Amino acid sequence: PNKEVVTLPEMVDRIKAAVDARTDPHFVIIARTDALASEGRQSALDRLSACVEAGADIAFPEAVHDLEGFRDFARALPAPILANITEFGQTPLLTVQELAAAQVGMVLYPLSAFRAMNRAAQRTYEAIRRDGTQRGVLDQMQTRMELY
Repeated sequence: PNKEVVTLPEMVDRIKAAVDARTDPHFVIIARTDALASEGRQSALDRLSACVEAGADIAFPEAVHDLEGFRDFARALPAPILANITEFGQTPLLTVQELAAAQVGMVLYPLSAFRAMNRAAQRTYEAIRRDGTQRGVLDQMQTRMELY
């Protein structure tokens, strides 16, 4: 909510600077835009199109609301599309198969493990506080041998 986007020329200049500074041919430049929420689909498409033209390798439209939106970006852009699938966000929890069928080439799950770890930590410390020990949650923990 309340994200601000830079102007299109500034966005393109940033991509050009990254492309010009790239020294490793395996380094991937991803153009992300949050313009979909504040400026609409056409603005987001225009921004990503200009960034791909400027040398971005991957197009990342943030907060796409449905598969048809991903299909629209994939049809319009000559670069792989990245989907950001984060729990409790704007994009539904689409499957890898659904996204692949919509021509999405890459999927991020940036917070899934982090959210699960936080919940596990919360439950562990609640048990310690309640029981005075972690014995009751040992079965939920990774053992030393599993870690090694």
